[in-house]
Amino acid sequence: MAMNCKVSFGIFATIAIVFAILLPVTEGHGHDGFAPAPAPTSDGTTIDQGIACGLMVLALVLTYLIHFFDHSPFSS
Repeated sequence: MAMNCKVSFGIFATIAIVFAILLPVTEGHGHDGFAPAPAPTSDGTTIDQGIACGLMVLALVLTYLIHFFDHSPFSS
């Protein structure tokens, strides 16, 4: 009985592998492939906002550094 179970499992596994390989291949026929990607719609505002954010962070860091060294015990 155990040998019969192994044989039926082997047949099932073989059929599953064949279907797994052949089914996606036959599904693709009749299509022209993937749809083309949409054109980029960026008008540059995202880049401008990124640059502005970077400059604000730089100004914040410089402000903290200036105030730190202005009121630090290292200044005379």
